[in-house]
Amino acid sequence: MMELAQIRMFKTVANLGSVAQASVALHCVPSNVTARIKALETELKVSLFYRQGRGLRITPAGEVFLTYAEKILALTEEAKRAVDPTSEPSGPLRIGAIESSATSRLPPMLTKFHAQYPNVELQFKTGTWSQLVDDIQHHRLDGAIVAIDIDRPFLDSTTFFNEDLVLISSASADPIKSVKDIEGKALFMWPEPCPYRAALATWLNQNKVKAPITSIASYGTIIGCVSAGSGISLVPKGIYEQYQSGMGLVGYEFEELVTIENRFIWRNDGGQFPALDAFTQMIKQNNHGESPSNHSQHA
Repeated sequence: MMELAQIRMFKTVANLGSVAQASVALHCVPSNVTARIKALETELKVSLFYRQGRGLRITPAGEVFLTYAEKILALTEEAKRAVDPTSEPSGPLRIGAIESSATSRLPPMLTKFHAQYPNVELQFKTGTWSQLVDDIQHHRLDGAIVAIDIDRPFLDSTTFFNEDLVLISSASADPIKSVKDIEGKALFMWPEPCPYRAALATWLNQNKVKAPITSIASYGTIIGCVSAGSGISLVPKGIYEQYQSGMGLVGYEFEELVTIENRFIWRNDGGQFPALDAFTQMIKQNNHGESPSNHSQHA
């Protein structure tokens, strides 16, 4: 008979792509993992993995089964929470965030939450908004912060932070007094469909300004390019505040640039989940705590 331990082993191997790595994560010997996976394949009468040297690659049948495995394990955790007599926030809580929130706005919240709920085991990852939504949909994350409003039947959301946008350039470059000063300058932005990039593109189009945009999926690299005088960028204010000290940057704020709402999203079909409920409640209590900064110039 299929067992939860087999399903958990299968999911771990699928995620890591290696029996050896899975055995370390599961604290058991590789031969046990291999035997349990083979027994599962025998019961299902399909191959779940292709063997490639020392590694494994999941089969199409394995991909289908992985979807159900994630649901089974998530439902098992929900059942444990539902019958927990204490119902106090505890156990794992898997949170994701886009990089801008992960590096600037979220750390104080995680620190505060850990201090208030030390029995909750916080697990954290970053990704694009589409990756994070997919992880929530497939029960790989319990919640995530994204810079876009997601309207889907299985999701709830609340405001996390209203993020102002700052145009940044090297302090040695000519001042940017209006959108016309951007004409022809190199722009470094996250790849599409980044909402900050979309806001910049809309602003430029409205003013009939043309400037080449180079896609870079790292704020650290973007800041480095701007600091070196290679071009400019439009970044969340939190990123500018984090990097501007010592990097030789100057920031410009324009009233025409819209504020981007960052939202915390989570599944609404998970039943009782004290740790997630506590995290969501903390966000709702703090999501109006934005503080103004005087480090950027207004145009």
